[in-house]
Amino acid sequence: MAKNIAILGSTGSIGRNALDVISQFPEQFRVVGLAAGDNIALLREQILAWQPRLVSVRNEKLAADLIACLPAGWGEKVAWGPLGNERVASLAEADMVVSAIVGAAGLLPTLAAIRSGKDVALANKETLVMAGPLVMEEVRQHQVRLLPVDSEHSAVAQAMAGGRRQDVANIILTASGGPFRELPAAQLWDVTPAQALHHPNWNMGRKISIDSATLMNKGLEVIEARWLFDLELEQIKVVVHPQSIIHSLVEFVDGSVLAQMGVPDMRVPISYALSYPERLATELARLDLLACQALSFQSPDLVRFPALAISYEACRQGGTMPAMLNAANEEAVAAFLAGRIRFPEITQVVQETLRQSPRQEALDVQAVINADQAARKIANAVVDIFADAWLASRVDSPSNM
Repeated sequence: MAKNIAILGSTGSIGRNALDVISQFPEQFRVVGLAAGDNIALLREQILAWQPRLVSVRNEKLAADLIACLPAGWGEKVAWGPLGNERVASLAEADMVVSAIVGAAGLLPTLAAIRSGKDVALANKETLVMAGPLVMEEVRQHQVRLLPVDSEHSAVAQAMAGGRRQDVANIILTASGGPFRELPAAQLWDVTPAQALHHPNWNMGRKISIDSATLMNKGLEVIEARWLFDLELEQIKVVVHPQSIIHSLVEFVDGSVLAQMGVPDMRVPISYALSYPERLATELARLDLLACQALSFQSPDLVRFPALAISYEACRQGGTMPAMLNAANEEAVAAFLAGRIRFPEITQVVQETLRQSPRQEALDVQAVINADQAARKIANAVVDIFADAWLASRVDSPSNM
């Protein structure tokens, strides 16, 4: 019997890759729900190809535009907004939900899927960053599986399968180091969004590409791993591995270390999550060890890229601090992509936001959402200060006189 899949974020990088995997196994999977943002042209193509039961877009106007370009009869199958995403996530027909909406917007629909008894293939790390203890409690209560799609966390899960859970000493998440791994600190101030979006190994969405360049992505992954694998923060290590061949490692108490390796292709962890505990015989490229030549490792540079250290501290403080970390980072990344602030100021916005944000207990989801919204207000005010200062410096520079 085919497994029914709903995809949150179907027009994004993970969503498109998930559909590519699914298309290779038409007898094993059926797409019943799709949720997207504002790319209705691509969503229309996906709808016509997969004929889902329900779809959702960002707002009511986009929903009307989508309905207008679909065949007759689609009006009742198109929803919109956060509630639309939650409807797709909780579709009665769905067996599994791929949670791939970018950012904090993925939290509520992912919770809706869990509370509806769906297994979740989790690509939205922000869900666990913002509300890890609350989400994992929901997973336990509803007895569903939360299967990681991030390559690093998928690698950890696969390596952990090689031993007993109680024998795990540490996990080691690998980071490519991003496109500026060897760039001198002074030159980081001249980095453009186009340069930051050009990841050396992975083809990813815009926001996650910037996070990879600042190492914030790795910081968020540390927090995600803390809750996903029920580890102490001190058990989660990070090393820079520029080749992105070893996706992560697990160290056991006897000193043995198991690594999961493969070509840097997100379709591999996606296929593992979709088919777990089985594996799909995909036609993806195989790892050629002879072509790898050498694999290298180094410590992350926390001076040039302090986002990782900031993330560890936010996780250590707990409560609402990780949610505020994530919110501030989302606003700072958006400002950088819009050309309002410079690359090093992304992390500075996050630091200043957390300095101004009092820690609260994350007693429920509403407390997390309130902290998220409060942090965004502070972050945008900080962005305005940086943006005004940068504009003033350009106006006053000798080249403009």
